[in-house]
Formats: sequence, structure tokens, C-alpha cells
Amino acid sequence: MFIRATVWNDNAIIELLVTLQLESCYIIGVICLGIDFHDEKNKYSYTTRKASDSWVIAVKTLIEVPEVKRAVDIGTGGGIYAKELADLGIPKVTGVDFSESMLDGAKINCKMYNEIEFSVGTAYDTLLPNQYAELMLGRALIHHLDDLAPFFQEAHRILTPGGSLLIQDRTPEDCFLKGDSQHIRGFIFSLFPHLRKIEQKRRYSSTLVKQELEKTGFHSLKEIKIWEEREIYTNKEDLFEDIKARTGRSILHELSDEEILSLVNDIDHSIPDGRITEQDRWTIWKASK
Repeated sequence: MFIRATVWNDNAIIELLVTLQLESCYIIGVICLGIDFHDEKNKYSYTTRKASDSWVIAVKTLIEVPEVKRAVDIGTGGGIYAKELADLGIPKVTGVDFSESMLDGAKINCKMYNEIEFSVGTAYDTLLPNQYAELMLGRALIHHLDDLAPFFQEAHRILTPGGSLLIQDRTPEDCFLKGDSQHIRGFIFSLFPHLRKIEQKRRYSSTLVKQELEKTGFHSLKEIKIWEEREIYTNKEDLFEDIKARTGRSILHELSDEEILSLVNDIDHSIPDGRITEQDRWTIWKASK
């Protein structure tokens, strides 16, 4: 038997075999997520940030926001970007995630926003009605998916005619830029080259993303690059505490505590102390139905 699976650690593979009552099988196309999104202890991992001004400007450039009456945030996590969509003035926002633990954190994070609702669903099956929304956002989502086609098909189904799909993720080229005092992520891959292979496998090239969008029936594709402010730290110690907690960086769950300390030490010797504005480079694709 051959199985294609997305899991978050080796134990999840064992649990999959037990659930299917299999003694052995060939599992192909496995993507290990590193972080267990269903674990209660991780439910606040993606609730503590705000989107940067560069993100807001990019969305306003790509989307006619006043025309959007309802938006869907797929893989909403802690609801950070559901809040940002509501702050743009969109009157109804639905955040969808496959993790009930994450949604528990999102509901607390967005408790002051009456225009936001949350529901359990997956990128392949949102459980939302046909032609449900004028805008769908999938931010930092597709690198967790082992197949783009069913997600894009689901997005096409729930968007209204003329609706827009925004995909934001990092390509391999975005990820492997050299580390410096702003691009902290770059130090991870220079110190731990084995993580480059993991990252390469789960990141889609821009060419493939656009090909799959067009195959699904999307048109008028646009692509932009942005540097999005991730966090501002008063000093290096604040940054190091964030790294040790693995906050908002799923790739760090691939490292042991000892390796995390090695990363902290490497960064400590590579950047000056003082205020740090961490940024990540992203690719945003906009497609129309």
C-alpha cells in the first residue's frame, strides 16, 4: 500500500499506521511540519504579531478592498491576518483552520472583532458554501500542503465570479537569502545546512505556483515581492528568548534545544546589540476567478 501524508513528526507516522491498522506501508510525499498545530501548548504561537505596513500597502495595491464584502483567511492560525482583513474595512471575515487548538487561541485574540468568525476546515475542504467570498487569503499556508491543485480548486469553488485569491509564501530564493541583523532567518540555514533540504522540499517555486493557478482556471496573475516586518526587539536578548521559544517559526521545531542554543550563539557573534527590526522576504501572488 502506498500513502501520501502530511505529518508533524515521526510519532504522527506511527499514529497513522495504527489508525489505519497497518503493520507496514510505503509512505510517499511526506512533509513533516515540525510543529504540532493541534498541541494545546502551541495555540498562542501565532497570535502575538501584527502585520507590517508593507503588507497592508501590498494588499491595498493588489485588491480593491471596498468591493470585498466577505473574506476568508485559510490557515488562519491565531487570527493575526483575519484581524488585519477586518481592520482594512472588510465587513465579514471567516478564519478557517484545521486545528481546534489554534482556533481557540484565535478566538481569544480576536474577541473584540464582531465581524470575524472562525470554523474548522482544511485547505482542501473548507466546508464553506459555493461562491462564498470575494477574497481568499492563504498566508504562510502552501508550504504545509503536499499538493497545490486541490487547494486551488477549493479556492476557485468558494470565490465569487471575479473574486480574488491572495497567496503569500516564501519561495526557496526568499528563504535562503544571507542572514544579517534584519534577516535573522538566514542564519538558520547557514548554520544547519540539513534544514535547507527540508525547506527546499516544502517550498514551491513561483513558476509552479503560477502554473497550478492557471490550470485551475485562475487568470490575471500578478506577483510581487515584499519585505515584511516580523518583529521589533529592544535588544538581542529579546530576540534570543523568542528563538528559544520557537515562536512563529515552525522550522525551529526541527532543532533540538542544544541546536537552538548553538543558533543563538551564532547570531550573538554575528550581529551588533541594540534595537533589531527583523524582516522576512515574501512572495505574494494575486489571481482572479
